[in-house]
Amino acid sequence: MTVRTFGTNSVDWEQRLDLDRLREDRLARLRGALERSSLGALLTFDFANIRYMTATHIGTWAMDKLIRFAVLPRGGEPVLWDFGSAAKHHQLYNPWLDGTERARAGISTLRGAFHPDAGIAEEVARKVANVLREHGLADAPLGVDLIEMPILAALQREGLDVVDGQQVFLDARRIKTPDEIGLLAQAASMVDAAYEELYTFLRPGVRENECVGLVSKVLYDLGSEYVEGVNAISGERCSPHPHVYSDRLIRPGDPAFFDILHSHMGYRTCYYRCFAVGSASPAQRDAYVRCREYMDRAIALVKPGATTADIVSVWPTAQEFGFPDEEAAFALQYGHGVGLSIWEKPIFSRLVSLEHPEVLEEGMVFALETYWPGSDGWSAARIEEEVVVTADGCEVITKFPAEELLVAGSRYYTATGPLPTTRSAQSHLNRSVR
Repeated sequence: MTVRTFGTNSVDWEQRLDLDRLREDRLARLRGALERSSLGALLTFDFANIRYMTATHIGTWAMDKLIRFAVLPRGGEPVLWDFGSAAKHHQLYNPWLDGTERARAGISTLRGAFHPDAGIAEEVARKVANVLREHGLADAPLGVDLIEMPILAALQREGLDVVDGQQVFLDARRIKTPDEIGLLAQAASMVDAAYEELYTFLRPGVRENECVGLVSKVLYDLGSEYVEGVNAISGERCSPHPHVYSDRLIRPGDPAFFDILHSHMGYRTCYYRCFAVGSASPAQRDAYVRCREYMDRAIALVKPGATTADIVSVWPTAQEFGFPDEEAAFALQYGHGVGLSIWEKPIFSRLVSLEHPEVLEEGMVFALETYWPGSDGWSAARIEEEVVVTADGCEVITKFPAEELLVAGSRYYTATGPLPTTRSAQSHLNRSVR
C-alpha cells in the first residue's frame, strides 16, 4: 500500500479523499464497537470523540471546555447538543444530522462556571436520559468518556448506570479508515514543509520561541486547523528533556530538536526532528546514531501480528540511559496511536507493553519516538517517525530526512578551507598550544 497525499481541494479529474465516506465509516466503526460491548449507549464530552461520532467541529477554542455532548444509543442515530448558535449552524449545514431532529441546542456546566443551583447538570442528565428512554435503554449501562462530578451525580439521580465508555471509543478509533490515513499523511506533509523552513532558519542567535513562531506560521499558511504545540529544545536543555520550549538563544554547536504537533481537518501529527547548529560534537553525533539505531530496529519489526512488546523489547531499559525506572523515563522510548487526538491506542512503552502487549493490525497509524543522551552530559538526540501498518509491513509517512544528523546554519570557512561540521574541540574550550 502506498499512502496518497493528494491536495486538499476537491477536483473532478482525480479520485481523492471522500469525506462523506469518512463520516459514514467512522460512525460504522463506532457502532460496531458499541455492539461488541455490553453498553446500551455512549455519551461523549470529549472533543475528538464528538467529532468522530457526529462529524462536527466548532473551533479548537472549545476543546477544553466540556460544553458540548453527544449520545449514540445502541441501534439508533447520534444526537448532539451544541453550544448556542452552533446548533443552528449544524441544522443548516450538516444534513447527516437530520436538521433539528439530532442537532440540538444544549450546554453543559462550563466546567463549573455556572452556579451549581442553576440546574444545568440536571438538564444535561434529563436530555440524555430522555433519549435513552426513547430507545428503551434506560436500564442498560451508559458508557461515558469524560465527565464532571455534578453531571455524573445528576445522571445517577436519573437512575442511569454510568460506566467507563472510553475504551469503546478508543477501540473504534484504533484502526484507521483509508480516508483517515490520507488525512494523517496530509497532516505530516505539512510538517515536512515546516521542517524545510525551519532548517533554513536555524542559526546561532535565533531563539527557541522564534522557531515556534516560524513553524506555526508555515502550518497556518498551509491550512492547518490548529497548531497544538511546537516543542523546541536546544543546547543544555536537551538533557534532561523538558518537553516545553523557552526563549533560549541558540548557540554555535548546539543540538536542537523539535516536535511539531498540529491538526489538519482534525487529524494530528507528533513528529520530532533533530539538528546540530553550525557543527556537532562527536558526543552529539554518537547520540544520534544510537537514537536512530533504536528507531530502525523498531520500524523493522512493525507488521500485522507483531505486538507492542516486540517493539519495546529492542529499546533500552530506563537504567541504560540514566533513569531509575520506566516511570521516570516514560515517553522517551515511546510509541502511541495518532488520529483525531495524539496518544491513542496502541501504546508502546516498557512501562506497560511487556506485560500487557497489544497486537498490531493493518490500518493502525502510530508514532514511534526514541531518545538518547550524549556522553558529554548535556546534549541529546530525539527522533520520531509516524508509520502506517500495511498488509506486509509498514510505511513511514514522516518524510523529512532523518537518516543521519543534519547540520543547520551557515557554513564557516577558515584560511585553509571549510570548518569541519564535526568538531571535537569547540572554540570556547581551552586547548594546549602545540
